[in-house]
Amino acid sequence: MSLINVNHLTFAYEGSYDHIFEDVSFQIDTDWKLGFTGRNGRGKTTFLNLLLGKYEYSGQISADVSFDYFPFEVKHRDHNTLEVVEEIYPDYVFWEFIRELSLLQVSDDVLYRPYASLSNGEQTKVMLAALFLKENSFLLIDEPTNHLDMEARELVGDYLNRKSGFILVSHDRAFLDRSVDHVLSINKTNIEIQKGSFSDWWENKQRQDNYEMAENERLRKNVKRLSEAAKRTSNWSHDSRTKPAR
Repeated sequence: MSLINVNHLTFAYEGSYDHIFEDVSFQIDTDWKLGFTGRNGRGKTTFLNLLLGKYEYSGQISADVSFDYFPFEVKHRDHNTLEVVEEIYPDYVFWEFIRELSLLQVSDDVLYRPYASLSNGEQTKVMLAALFLKENSFLLIDEPTNHLDMEARELVGDYLNRKSGFILVSHDRAFLDRSVDHVLSINKTNIEIQKGSFSDWWENKQRQDNYEMAENERLRKNVKRLSEAAKRTSNWSHDSRTKPAR
């Protein structure tokens, strides 16, 4: 186990005065399986790119692991799949890779076919199997279910549940529930981490949202009541000043 430490992270895109992150601090255990959630445009992809070192930022991100991104960019799609695997992870051990493929129910004959000839689902599984072989690596998995049918989603979800050390971005709630044990959420002003499934996090979020709505409504009513009381007081004061003396 080791930690990914994010301390006082502040980031805005060049030319923008709006910060995507401002003085954000938290820790991630590299053994966690993290689901990553937040509204579109809130900064999920930006944060992954910061971990990958693609942007300059203020603050500090420190880790004893390397970061790898899924989907891996395959430059030679006409090559046999085995050559693509070597491109992803040159030091892989063949029998270990075959074991991973079997867990994903992929026949090893795909290794001797051009990578481009594989279905999108087969490509997804091959890439995940190769990336999870890498030692001392923390995976940043971005929408792996885009080309998977329901059966394949369940299979890949169970596969990820056997693993550890990743951040998973997905809009499929059932898939997240199947795969993760913590949720990393980007909120309006900070980033929070909660232990449990996505459904646990969602239930807590709904409870918190309902509480905030009730509080806002209570405050609105109080403001209205005080405003009306102040108006009545003002009217009484005005009436007393303008009422003629007897």
